[in-house]
Amino acid sequence: MTIDWSHFTPWASLSGGLLLGLAAAMFILVNGRILGISGILGGLLTPRSGDVAWRIAFILGMAAAPMLAALIFPEDIKSALAAPRIDSNALTIVSAGLLVGFGTRYGSGCTSGHGVCGLSRLSPRSLVSTLTFMGLGFAMVAIVRHLF
Repeated sequence: MTIDWSHFTPWASLSGGLLLGLAAAMFILVNGRILGISGILGGLLTPRSGDVAWRIAFILGMAAAPMLAALIFPEDIKSALAAPRIDSNALTIVSAGLLVGFGTRYGSGCTSGHGVCGLSRLSPRSLVSTLTFMGLGFAMVAIVRHLF
């Protein structure tokens, strides 16, 4: 295994992780809610009175953040915002998206909700979910790299 030193960004990654952890902690302390993206977005699909505005503001903030970062750091962000290259066909991409959506719904949350928020709350369900996500991810990489 080799490290791609041109894309190895430990300080940026550490800073992002710390900001995400701080945001998750502040969100639960201030609002009493979990910072799980699938739960926030899912709440918009089945709206309740008085529960929509903050969800829309959160989603809009997530969409606006990269644009704001591009204005503040134009050269640093330009390469980060470039469209990723996906070596696959449309059927595989759509199938993968549907499987992720099904898994998120079946698992009662997404990787961010379970991995960041659930584990920090010492949730046994989140521990099992995160271990399942990671284990199946490792297995899939091993299968794809060695069998195909």
